[in-house]
Amino acid sequence: MKTIFRLFGLLLLTGLVLAQQPGRGLTPVEGRPEAPDFTLLDLDGETHRLADYRGKVVIVNFWATWCPPCRAEMPSMQRAWEKLREQGVVMLGVDVGEDEETVFQFLADYPVEFPLLLDQDSRVIERWGVRGLPTTFVVDPEGRLAYRAVGGRKWDSPRLLEAVLALRH
Repeated sequence: MKTIFRLFGLLLLTGLVLAQQPGRGLTPVEGRPEAPDFTLLDLDGETHRLADYRGKVVIVNFWATWCPPCRAEMPSMQRAWEKLREQGVVMLGVDVGEDEETVFQFLADYPVEFPLLLDQDSRVIERWGVRGLPTTFVVDPEGRLAYRAVGGRKWDSPRLLEAVLALRH
């Protein structure tokens, strides 16, 4: 019984510590490795290359229309985008394994203004080591992986936005 109480206490303490950290919900990526470059098309047929955004903070969200947590976090990502776009932060949604038509249909219920890119053959998600959806990375201005978030988040939460904005130069 003591072990259960100790475990509960440790979990409670961990939760309290995390609640006080500015980057709550984001896990720092150890060693800040270089983000794998990619070249993908958006829904308008325009090419986006990660390297072209060097010098800016970039949020790269891997998602799919069939993923319930992805659907749940998309409105908060749009609200975050509305706050971040004027502050030099780029947001890219990378849909994994689906075609344009499927994503267009999704947008009827979940309208977003940030670029949605298509990783139809799942090559990019493999290079980034993503194991579940949604997974989001925050890339620093030098092109290194600063944070990772596995699972859905409230991207417009002030603490999360503060952590992202702190990466700007």
